[in-house]
Amino acid sequence: MKVALSVNDFLRRGVTVFPDRLALVDEPNVPGSLGRITYRSFDSRVKNMAKRLEEMGVQIGDRVAIISPNAGKFLVSYFGVSGYGRILVPVNYRLTKEEVAYIIEHSGSQVVLVDHEFAHLAEGLDVKKVIVLDGVSDAELFQELPDGESPPSEWDPDEDFTCSINYTSGTTSRPKGVQLTHRNVWTNATTLALHTSVTDRDVLIHTLPMFHCNGWGMPYAVTGLGGTHVIQRKIDGESILSRVDAEGVTLACGAPAVWAATLNAADERARNGQKVPGRDEVRVVVAGAPPPSKMIERIETELGWEFIQIYGLTETSPLLTVNRAPKEWGDLKASERAKLLSRAGTPAIGVEIKIDADGEVLARSNHVFAGYWNQPKETEEALRDGWFHTGDGGYFRDGYLTIEDRKKDVIITGGENVSSIEVEDAIFQHKAVAEVAVIGVPSEKWGEEVKALVVLKEGESATEEEIIAFCKSQIAGYKCPKSVEFRKELSRTATGKLQKYKLRAPYWEGLEKKVN
Repeated sequence: MKVALSVNDFLRRGVTVFPDRLALVDEPNVPGSLGRITYRSFDSRVKNMAKRLEEMGVQIGDRVAIISPNAGKFLVSYFGVSGYGRILVPVNYRLTKEEVAYIIEHSGSQVVLVDHEFAHLAEGLDVKKVIVLDGVSDAELFQELPDGESPPSEWDPDEDFTCSINYTSGTTSRPKGVQLTHRNVWTNATTLALHTSVTDRDVLIHTLPMFHCNGWGMPYAVTGLGGTHVIQRKIDGESILSRVDAEGVTLACGAPAVWAATLNAADERARNGQKVPGRDEVRVVVAGAPPPSKMIERIETELGWEFIQIYGLTETSPLLTVNRAPKEWGDLKASERAKLLSRAGTPAIGVEIKIDADGEVLARSNHVFAGYWNQPKETEEALRDGWFHTGDGGYFRDGYLTIEDRKKDVIITGGENVSSIEVEDAIFQHKAVAEVAVIGVPSEKWGEEVKALVVLKEGESATEEEIIAFCKSQIAGYKCPKSVEFRKELSRTATGKLQKYKLRAPYWEGLEKKVN
């Protein structure tokens, strides 16, 4: 027997087994907040949403876009759209109006759902309907299915049908639409749940943007196992700690920038003699950017939270590798354990990885996407020879994958390859450094030379000479920056990735080639 996989499998189990359990704690004090609702109420709202879309003439295969920070209505949309055969298009609300318009047009979205705070992004769009998520315009869409009203038409699932089109976060000028199928999403979510030990006792706080790769699949996993979702609309370290305490949070996902903010808030609490909640109870799943080993050490020692790293891309749903400390590391010093945890990890169950002759990481799995929406040439390039080409450079050692850099972010100075990630990790060990980005800039002598862009912690100071000298005490001299520039902030994507092409651009302006 073969039964098609569908995202509705997760909600069907959640509501069948735990109808009266708390499913969702929405962000309070937001117009249209869904508040605290059970799985029974959540499922009813999903059915109602599907019914209203059907009444609007949104057909099977039509695209429905959502432009919103984290919200309970986003969670409903994962199922109310995709679970009934429509295709969800999650859009990064931090994009410009022009970038949003491109995604809506390129995806062919028929209906656009837009958060009240970002309604301007949907002005002038050529679509059938724009619905503002303000608790008024969208009230009928997100209410419970009225008593006595027939449910929406069922969709006969096809696991190879597109579940969502997730646009890449902007390392190039035009984002590509990544088609994730129901099979991709299903296998990713169940594999992620297995590796991170998700159970019905978990309380997930949504510190990861829900538009990013469907929250890495964790929303599906937690729903299927009957856990509780706590919505975090904006990243604020103290707010995160408060909600961990108030809601009994046990699980969170996010980029290193999220945990840097949380650590800063924990520092402030410690200075005021306040407790940091969740010790020995919370585990955090981190990806989106390589975390410095010092940050990993602080998460596990100062917060007392378990650190789990995963590696992947939007095109892989995203799970490729997992690094979770095995029992053999139990007696290691915290700093040694952190160094080991800073690697990308071991291949997840069902994932094959190899390194090609150029040092690029290639992958195969059921999580790998179907292709780029309406971009066959780019699809063929990414999926050639039966492998997905990640664009990342890395190596295997002792069963663990280490990512050295995006291939384009490797700095070639004097004929030597330098990984910006390695240099960033070394500089981040300095007590005054809050953030760092390492880039290659033009050099007549070396072709490229290493430059560090540094954000200092509040109240701390350091000089260029001090940073360079410290770096030389950590790694080989040729890898260390020739110059250091201090910044107030660094350009990042919504998921915390450094936008190095933006950081590099001013230094290469006017040059024909972007490498020397």
